[in-house]
Amino acid sequence: MTNQLLIYENAVPISADTHRDISVRTGANWKFAKTLNSVPIVVAEFEPACIEMPIVFAGEGDDIAPVALLGLRAEENLFVSPEGDWIGTYVPAFLRRYPFVFAATGENGETLTLCIDEGFEGLNREGRGERLFDSEGERTRYLENMLQFTSDYQTQHMLTRSFCARLIELDLLEPAVATMKLPDGQSHSLTGFRRVNRAKLAALGADRVAELFGNDSLALIYFHLASLGHMGGLVQRLPEQPSQKPVKKGKKAAKSNATEAET
Repeated sequence: MTNQLLIYENAVPISADTHRDISVRTGANWKFAKTLNSVPIVVAEFEPACIEMPIVFAGEGDDIAPVALLGLRAEENLFVSPEGDWIGTYVPAFLRRYPFVFAATGENGETLTLCIDEGFEGLNREGRGERLFDSEGERTRYLENMLQFTSDYQTQHMLTRSFCARLIELDLLEPAVATMKLPDGQSHSLTGFRRVNRAKLAALGADRVAELFGNDSLALIYFHLASLGHMGGLVQRLPEQPSQKPVKKGKKAAKSNATEAET
């Protein structure tokens, strides 16, 4: 597993001095995600993501986190067309946040600074897309919105860590293997992920079930379990499929991709 910066080439702090004349065009092309077979997701995404993506848990120890499976093999994203269109319904927030990200700065790493990936092809000085700063060097509404979006994502990330910690405490997660038949007739096994053990969930006492119900964790667990039925949907995406309407603008598990670890 790699860290949360797997799609970032050169993330630098945003400043009016450096980026005053920079514009950002996003949502036009998703090729930057074409080699991601999984991405981290946060708890607020379980409901929309579970409609078409398997949600599993990846990582070890305290770094276990939920991810949305986008492909069956390394460097394979079945939700991005060769032209770079998104051919699913839901775009994970990890990808919609790009090219922005928070990075820890300061002596103790307690300050979060909004950064942007200068390697993103949508950055330009020709005015395409949205400006980061106006002519007077003040933040634009777009930059303020992205700051809020990234801040909200960070908050959701912390809630997601708490959710996973409770699953580990209750010993509900188990290693899992998914075996599927590919279009060429061969079998393919996907390993390196965890899922909730249904028997252990059913054996929980009433007090703990009430706790999980009261804080919406029980709903999240069932979104996760329901999503596992989409493993077969990933197989169906392997051959050429009838054309699907691309999503230009959106609403983060095999071992080769990231679990979320905000820095």
